[in-house]
Amino acid sequence: MTQGRATTPVSVPESVSLAVVDGWWRAANYLSVGQIYLLDNPLMQRPLAAADIKPRLLGHWGTTPALNLVYAHLNRVILQRDLDVIYIAGPGHGGPGMVANGYLDGTYSELYSDISEDREGLRKLFRQFSFPGGIPSHASPETPGSIHEGGELGYSVVHAYGAALDNPDLVVACVVGDGEAETATLAASWHLNKFLNPATDGAVLPILNLNGYKIANPSFLARIPEAELLELFRGYGYSPRMVAGGFDGEDPMKTHQRFAEALELALDDIAAIQKDAREAGQTVRPMWPLLILKTPKGWTGPKVVDGLPVENTWRAHQVPLAGVRQNPEHLAELQAWLESYRPDELFDAEGKLVAELQVNRPLGSRRMSSNPHANGGLLMKSLCLPTLESNAVDISDGRGALAEPTRVLGGWLRDVLTENPDNFRVFGPDETASNRLDDVYDVTAKAWQGEVLPTDENLSHDGKVIEVLSENLTQGLLEGYLLTGRHGLFSSYEAFIHVVDSMFNQYAKWLDSSADVEWRRPVASFNYLLSSHVWRQDHNGFSHQDPGFLDHVVNKRASIVRIYLPADANSLLVTASHCLRSKNYVNVIVAGKQPSPTFLSIDEARAHGARGLSIWDWAGTEVAGEEPDVVVACAGDVPTLEAMAAVQILKKEIPELRVRFINVVDLMRLQDSTEHPHGLTSDAFDALFTPDKPVIFAFHGYPALVHRLTYRRTNHRNIHVRGFNERGTTTTPFDMLMMNDLDRYRLVMDVIRRVPKLEKTYAPLSQRMDDERFAHRAYTREFGEDSADVSGVQGLPFTAHEGRTDSTGDDNAPLTRD
Repeated sequence: MTQGRATTPVSVPESVSLAVVDGWWRAANYLSVGQIYLLDNPLMQRPLAAADIKPRLLGHWGTTPALNLVYAHLNRVILQRDLDVIYIAGPGHGGPGMVANGYLDGTYSELYSDISEDREGLRKLFRQFSFPGGIPSHASPETPGSIHEGGELGYSVVHAYGAALDNPDLVVACVVGDGEAETATLAASWHLNKFLNPATDGAVLPILNLNGYKIANPSFLARIPEAELLELFRGYGYSPRMVAGGFDGEDPMKTHQRFAEALELALDDIAAIQKDAREAGQTVRPMWPLLILKTPKGWTGPKVVDGLPVENTWRAHQVPLAGVRQNPEHLAELQAWLESYRPDELFDAEGKLVAELQVNRPLGSRRMSSNPHANGGLLMKSLCLPTLESNAVDISDGRGALAEPTRVLGGWLRDVLTENPDNFRVFGPDETASNRLDDVYDVTAKAWQGEVLPTDENLSHDGKVIEVLSENLTQGLLEGYLLTGRHGLFSSYEAFIHVVDSMFNQYAKWLDSSADVEWRRPVASFNYLLSSHVWRQDHNGFSHQDPGFLDHVVNKRASIVRIYLPADANSLLVTASHCLRSKNYVNVIVAGKQPSPTFLSIDEARAHGARGLSIWDWAGTEVAGEEPDVVVACAGDVPTLEAMAAVQILKKEIPELRVRFINVVDLMRLQDSTEHPHGLTSDAFDALFTPDKPVIFAFHGYPALVHRLTYRRTNHRNIHVRGFNERGTTTTPFDMLMMNDLDRYRLVMDVIRRVPKLEKTYAPLSQRMDDERFAHRAYTREFGEDSADVSGVQGLPFTAHEGRTDSTGDDNAPLTRD
């Protein structure tokens, strides 16, 4: 099925009765219970038997009735107001409810033709849920209308706000579980209303479901006084309304009435806020509506099981009746539970939803399960990317021109924002300027709806940069932005990107699963830019020194992850351009922000990027037509500089030594082609790295990662890696290198040790190198800085350029321009 925006609504009713909404709700509840329990007999046309029950009962009932209630009411207002709405289920373990409503919408059968709208389709719908060869129990990528799986709790609200950015006509209804509300990311997410611009963005309607319990404990927000709860959300900047219902045997119609009234008022508020901003130019930050829906956990399910209360307790969280196959009493209770929804009123004899309830089904892409915003690839437009030449570093006067790579990138990103004002954003935790991307402020600002003081800089209601001191929030905002069809970049200090390790896991899993869902269209890649990296965090110390995110990323499927280590500014430009063009990947770029030499012209950088790794013959000493004696390889800006300097020492001291110099920009080229699509074949790898010569590898991260990637290579036993060995402190840049044995002198010593015969014939040179290390360490202890001969481009194979490369302080210092 092709999903797209409906152009002309057909037969939209003026009002859907609450009796119809109640019928839809009962139908969704019936389908949800059926998915958890039933293998067969989907319409209860005969008494349940043990053979009708699944052998393994998996799923979560407790949160599902409230999810279904909200969905039924949203359908009603979508029809009445012709709204463009997507639904985010924070308690994603209420997956049976999301599947049920997608089925009632008719979307499920359109996307999965074997799950037809009849008795056999119902049987298959029930059977597949949490069943081998079927579908997961959460709101996974297989679920129509979902952009949020909800398996790992805490990210619903941040995804909702990411989806609403630059989507002025969209309403994101976001149901938040009261257990989920205790997570750190969710607790911080309430503040994201400070970024939402009612003039240009859509709206987020948070709906907090207070059902009182988590897996085995009460929830905080359900146990504080109502007045305190309302004041909490007013303090967050919302206008909350509370609806309670379903307790003490109350008629559900009363709850329907109260919730319908509250939802109508909330939507009226949203419309008024947007009208004031868009027509009257109102700029005061509004109090956005928020609904609090207080219902029993496991509402409409068994009230007591085996003498213990279940409904409105934590026992309703998962499967209220656990021993149905073996326990006739439980089987009878399940029969009574399912019959309580009166399925004969909901489905006809063939299993199709009765016509009286179909009037609560929106049309086409107005269905939340078929909304193209929830399948963002349908709406995604490729970026209009500017050429690189206008921002590239000119090396026509010779290699080695000093530049701050991320500042160069910032100039190009400024142009990207100019060309793509409505579907590209930059996200980061208060580090855009620190990471030298602040040229973007020439054309935009930081989004900000709060108070602005005269001392503030670069704040605007319509800014396209979002900064908040939470890696979790910036990660989640970009996820929501991408999944609804847009593009972006997330910039962070390298060490602190670990804060989102788990969020990265979940997003990579989402992309991985999405690739197997035929109807899901690819979305723009998630692009990380990690700067202020380990080798230039000498001024902040050990806490800021950690390149281990790369190891974490490599754990994911090769079809999803890519890692790039551009050695200079021009390589960074080429890499960023490539990544912003890609789809359905997680791209990790690690690049420095300090002044560093530019090794390649922009054309050379393009060729190098296309290859992923290259021999730089101008940096080595090998002789054409002869095998090298040793390969010196490198990945990362600082390791490249040190490896290059080491080769120059070898060229001077051992002129007969033939050194091949290889730079790696695409780290996954090291893997075998059978393990990663970017990997080199065995023959290609051996041609570059040789099948038998020593390889001294200077690496940006932990050495074990290179060994992990190359363990299948012919010459793996001869690959010797230097990198970060978890030795750090506040010191100088070169001292940091020496602490981790990645400095040029140690690399020379490694070559002497590993090349046959050199260890004996050049033992004096090795000792001199060790002496140099002692001398440079002593220099730092006396003068508090590195010696000039290991700064800038000193010791490299080109004419020295003015400037130092070892200044790493002043995070927000502007570049001094002539």
